[in-house]
Amino acid sequence: MHTTCPYCGVGCGVKVDSQGIPSGDTQHPANLGALCVKGMALGESQTLPNRLLYPRVNGEQVDWPQAVEHIAHRLGDIIERHGPGAVAFYGSGQMLTEDYYVANKLMKGFIGSANIDTNSRLCMSSAVAAHQRAFGEDAVPASYDDIDDAELVVIVGANTAWTHPVLFRRLEAAKAANPNQQWVVIDPRATATSQQADLHLAVTPGTDLVLFNGLARRILDSDRLDRHFVEQHVAGFPELYRQLSGPEYRPDNVARVTGLSIAELNRFYQLFLDHPRTLTLFCMGINQSLRGTDNAGAIINCHLLTGRIGKPGAAPFSLTGQPNAMGGREVGGLANQLAAHMDFAPANRDKVARFWGSDRLARAPGHKAMEMIDAIERGEIKALWVMGSNPAVSLPDSARARRALAKCELLIVSDISPNTDTAKLAQVLLPAAGWGEKDGTVTNSARIISRQRPFKPAPGAARPDWWALCQVARAMGFGEAFGFASAADVFREHAALTGFENHGERLFDISALSTLSDDEFNALIPRSWPLAGRDGGPARLFAEGRFPTPDGKARLQLSAPLAPAGGGAELLLNTGRLRDQWHTMSRTGHVARLMAAATEPQAQIHPDTLARHGLNKAELIELRNEHGATLVRPVADEGMAPGQVFVPMHWSEEFSAGGRVNDLVEARGCALSGQPAFKQNPVQVSAVEHRWQASWIATEAPAWLPQWWSRRPLAQGECWSLIDSRSDAEEARTRLTAEGSWLDWPLPQGRLLVNLEQGKIAGLLLLGLSPWHINPDPLAALLGTALQPSLLLGQLSQALAGNSKLVCSCWSVSEAQIRRAVEQHDITELPQLQQLLKCGTRCGSCVPELKQILAVCQTRLQGEKI
Repeated sequence: MHTTCPYCGVGCGVKVDSQGIPSGDTQHPANLGALCVKGMALGESQTLPNRLLYPRVNGEQVDWPQAVEHIAHRLGDIIERHGPGAVAFYGSGQMLTEDYYVANKLMKGFIGSANIDTNSRLCMSSAVAAHQRAFGEDAVPASYDDIDDAELVVIVGANTAWTHPVLFRRLEAAKAANPNQQWVVIDPRATATSQQADLHLAVTPGTDLVLFNGLARRILDSDRLDRHFVEQHVAGFPELYRQLSGPEYRPDNVARVTGLSIAELNRFYQLFLDHPRTLTLFCMGINQSLRGTDNAGAIINCHLLTGRIGKPGAAPFSLTGQPNAMGGREVGGLANQLAAHMDFAPANRDKVARFWGSDRLARAPGHKAMEMIDAIERGEIKALWVMGSNPAVSLPDSARARRALAKCELLIVSDISPNTDTAKLAQVLLPAAGWGEKDGTVTNSARIISRQRPFKPAPGAARPDWWALCQVARAMGFGEAFGFASAADVFREHAALTGFENHGERLFDISALSTLSDDEFNALIPRSWPLAGRDGGPARLFAEGRFPTPDGKARLQLSAPLAPAGGGAELLLNTGRLRDQWHTMSRTGHVARLMAAATEPQAQIHPDTLARHGLNKAELIELRNEHGATLVRPVADEGMAPGQVFVPMHWSEEFSAGGRVNDLVEARGCALSGQPAFKQNPVQVSAVEHRWQASWIATEAPAWLPQWWSRRPLAQGECWSLIDSRSDAEEARTRLTAEGSWLDWPLPQGRLLVNLEQGKIAGLLLLGLSPWHINPDPLAALLGTALQPSLLLGQLSQALAGNSKLVCSCWSVSEAQIRRAVEQHDITELPQLQQLLKCGTRCGSCVPELKQILAVCQTRLQGEKI
């Protein structure tokens, strides 16, 4: 079975065998057979514990007809009492295009409100707004083939090695094939991506706009403007020229603001000037900003000024974070869009209303994601339907978001798990079909439409989101417009709408696919839009220099920078993703090898910053500001700039008492796109003086949880890390061992307590020892076995020998193993290491980190020899 990966926007093809084991699809143009560690673990992620199998209303299990009747009645009542604006939908880039289409049609077309937004608002809406302003349409003017043709690759605001691993492998392959290809990575942090760059620019957070406006100024000063292209195909040049002529874009000022040296700045600018085939990849660090749209626009300006668009290896390339963020954009899944790349202009409203046969079509844009929370707080929105997302954790100022969601008169959640922070607040839970069960299409970052095919039945009463939406629509009296019998039916209507009265003014037109038979839809191979490429391949957008604007010209964007965030704050908080995890971990947190590389919420801080704040020996720290507080483990990281802190965004209440980092993020963002500014939030820091700490290893959670805990799955059982500053160790021992029969062994720095059930080990508690320095796997292997003191002590010795960071999740290779191998076998090259330990030979996601560790080891060994 050929399908697609449900994780990032690379859109990798996946081949699933008869046993349900995934592998990379060598025929898919996005990945050519490669998969990252998350993709390789798709088989394991299918065994989700506590899967939501049946609808629930107010905590009681019901059947689908009861749930549908309840939802339709409640929504109808709320609309009758308060109007359609009292209802909102919140979707996800996890939804298939067909799910998105039906949700958008129901909400905007028949309920009559545009209050439908998505978690895609949080990751790429600034890029969407920039595309629309510059090009006249949300059209990404690049393909993956451009990677091979580029002379210069600029990666800005993205740790691509971790967030888009397969794309990064393609970048590495292109650089290996063309050693003259240069890389510039622009990121405040030193990351696995920046380690591979020819030039790393560690800019001050929030100064990207100054940097790229300065580049535009250098293009003009150096007379590298493509005058013919600008005169024929670009509007707004005189206005931009006047803006860039001020002193703020002189190199000395740009260097001062960005925190770069003049030499670094000049080298970057010269690289850009000297390499016409420049590909600029940008992602969250650009988009998640108070000026996200302007940041992206400044990048696009530099490409337009030099004519580096519509040509092989030359384009600005927005990378999306989710598998179907692009598909959601295509069907109008954002509150400020209508459908099929149309907006709310009267002519477009009339067009869509006639196509849908509706006299209820929304008249104006609705509330964006952050605005929805404001509207719920005001009592304006009474009902919210959340699909495939966890906004109680992922939205900024998430503590406030949780309070708002809790007061919703009607909160409906469609998901695969009942245990997300959002699902726990819902009155109605609907069991959604998951990956491997859903049928439909997705569109990746490079405009490639691919099939996501089912290869197993959905368990229990789980159903596709489009089906659940249609059931409710019919119960609300809109049945004639929602008579879809299959995902293929939905796709055909969606494709037809893209071509309806479209006389070439909109590039997005896949109406040629609207007549596909069911068999043809099932056999659909990956296709890029526009569909006019030779031999079915991708057509190159803007190759003729014509843009979908009234005069056919692209628009240069004016944008003045703001002062960098931070002020007098102790630390400036940055948030982002880990290599092995996905969003709030509802789909990856239960997979032991995916959790092993980062086992608890951590704060990465430069050693000098830790020393300055007296945090060198702290086991736990509190980050706080006026919006909230969170408890995390501090980790020294030389790659962080002093005064900055990085915390991953994945942890939720399901996996830890701390780590919900978005509690600290102010609910503000780009005024044009509505995208939150996750990257630059001031925080204070202090150590948490704990009174005891412990590791709980068992198959069940402890009966009592202290002030701070985090849990992770193991190959057998789970490990809970426990820390408390409010109770003493004796009280903790009493409360944790209150049930069952326990044996107590004293240790040099603590104690080991063993829970026995009928002579077999049911749980182990290591009290008084730091959970960060214990390897729980040897002890977890004893769960369910008969007590053998000698074996227990041997396993305990291994556990206390120390825990080492897992680097290669595919082959369970730790950093300690790598360092020992380098020293003992005199390894100098990566292939030697791969041959010995297998690390980096399957998915390749860990290769950048392997190179980094190898380089550090070699430097240290050479120093010892000297």
